[in-house]
Amino acid sequence: MNVKPIYFLVVSLFLASCSQKARIILLPDTQTYAEKFPEIMESQLNWIAKNEKEISFVLQQGDLTQNNNDKEWIAVKKAFSKIDNKVPYVLAVGNHDMGSGPGKYADVRNSAAFNSYFPFKEYAKAPFFGGSFEQEKLDNSYYLITTGKIKWIIITLEFGPRNEVLEWADQVLGKHQDRLAIINTHAYMYDDNTRIGEGDKWRPQAYGIGKDSAAKAVNDGEQIWNKLVSKNQNVRFVFSGHILNTGVGTLTSINEKGLPVYQMLANYQEGVKGSVNGGNGFLRILDLNFKKKSIKVRTYSPYLNEYKLEPTQNFDLKDIKYNSIIK
Repeated sequence: MNVKPIYFLVVSLFLASCSQKARIILLPDTQTYAEKFPEIMESQLNWIAKNEKEISFVLQQGDLTQNNNDKEWIAVKKAFSKIDNKVPYVLAVGNHDMGSGPGKYADVRNSAAFNSYFPFKEYAKAPFFGGSFEQEKLDNSYYLITTGKIKWIIITLEFGPRNEVLEWADQVLGKHQDRLAIINTHAYMYDDNTRIGEGDKWRPQAYGIGKDSAAKAVNDGEQIWNKLVSKNQNVRFVFSGHILNTGVGTLTSINEKGLPVYQMLANYQEGVKGSVNGGNGFLRILDLNFKKKSIKVRTYSPYLNEYKLEPTQNFDLKDIKYNSIIK
């Protein structure tokens, strides 16, 4: 019996199945772990490393540290080094990751510590690195990743992105209209299932950088939507953290071309209602099925080996538009 045709058929079916799926891990605000519980953050990254073959890429939503000091950055760097050259990952800069010094939260737009521990030259070598807004800085950068038949562009934006940054991101998206786009940033969604706007707590304009104007003026979630997200039909997802209260929010909005944009807030840090040990290591698992046009969203803690089962933490999205452009 000739087993080769059967073998190649099995392999082909397996590869075809893999090309129809992707797994994205969302790793929001790790700040409390960096400050108080580094072993919990390490459990998250150990789990990702252990499951590297099943994970397409990791997106971190900012506030890597609590106090922007060397001790915490060392802990963060140590944890993320566990997946270097194993799983592509994209980091965001939060308000706790920038400032004039340790414990100064976004009083000025200074992210020197972040860029020291995660140096541009090192991460720009990655085959999936696309480019950045500023030379030698990863604060605003983009990445080109392919999962199966889906080509992605992931743009990570600073806390309260400046007008000039949104203009840059708009140009980048325009040059990559064949790619399905994800915006990854620290502050965008609020926990009432709306975008951050006037009257909301923790709005970027309430920090020191909020005094900047013209090209340097900061933008909240609603402004990011109006100036960037809604205008670009290939943007399909926006992920963020930052907000306390319940720490979760989900919103589907229709952009100017009539296409849906799926927006999610997830945050488990100290100060979020019900939070223990700064979040007990909970993260988001997004299982994308391109054939079934669906996403399974699960909230899991490698530290506890437990899932959150509340409807806001455990839900499915259907009829996902995985095409980047509809003409």
